[in-house]
Amino acid sequence: LRITVWSLCTKSVSYIKYPKACQQGVAFTKDGRYMAVAERRDCKDFISIFVCNNWQLLRHFDTETQDLFGIEWAPNGCVLAAWDTCLEYKVLLYSLDGRLLSSYRAYEWPLGVKSIAWSPSSQFLAIGSFDEKVRILNHVTWKKITELDHPATISSKKTIVYKEVEKSPTVDRERLSFPPTRALASSLFSTQSKYDISQVPVSLQYIKPVADRANPKVGVGMLAFSADNCFLATKNDNIPNAVWIWDIRKLKLSVVLEQLCTIQYFQWDPCQPRLAVCTGSSRVYLWSPAGCIVVQVPGEGDFQIMSLSWHSSGDSMLLLSKDHFCVCYLEREEV
Repeated sequence: LRITVWSLCTKSVSYIKYPKACQQGVAFTKDGRYMAVAERRDCKDFISIFVCNNWQLLRHFDTETQDLFGIEWAPNGCVLAAWDTCLEYKVLLYSLDGRLLSSYRAYEWPLGVKSIAWSPSSQFLAIGSFDEKVRILNHVTWKKITELDHPATISSKKTIVYKEVEKSPTVDRERLSFPPTRALASSLFSTQSKYDISQVPVSLQYIKPVADRANPKVGVGMLAFSADNCFLATKNDNIPNAVWIWDIRKLKLSVVLEQLCTIQYFQWDPCQPRLAVCTGSSRVYLWSPAGCIVVQVPGEGDFQIMSLSWHSSGDSMLLLSKDHFCVCYLEREEV
């Protein structure tokens, strides 16, 4: 097993041996200067750090892990987070020269880390766990600041719950023609959706995980910080139809989006606090502090959006299905 690096400029080829086939075994710093590779040699985990302009080895060190599961650079490129298999709750933080800065363990025996995310300022590290909680560490002492729970019932009056509801379109009978036009036929049989604000307390759809199977649908499997560091979006796999949006300035739950279908993916606008969500339907959902909207993707056939990706300018995004994609443009407000 090896990594092959092809240069499209000089046509040179470099090889990196012994990469580990784990969930996130290769990580680049945001500025593209360094690359970290998780390695496995003689039943032990290692990390190698390479300089990207000439692929020279900068540091090589072993990690205090049983079975290294993933690595992730802080956006400033100064700290590398490495976390262990779900059987062992352990997050290790290394400097660029391979020194162990700190290690964090929340508990010992149950299933451990499921996902992690750095804030864009590198000040916070959010750790999603199988116990349905998110723990946020600070970058000074690497100690826990707070713990965020994901209960099935939302009872706080300070939390806004947006619930997606479907409604059938009303058709003007005078416009009906037989056979109907293609545009009219598609509007006749397609349902529209919108958001309603639910009155608290709200009970969310909770799915009891199957405990005797591998990779149970339990715990915080997705989390991401907004570009301005003010919000954190999370998904608890036990409650698959909800997105939780936390206000990081107050460390409180701000908004819950309750969808009709399972959340497939979400991603923040890289320029402003605006979250795009997809649920495997032909709609994309956008949230900002101003409110929520539902955008229907125009087109023939069933376009199921499984993933999405923002453009770096924040004015367009790619919407991806299994074998198609489309580009969604967002109009800027005139000042």
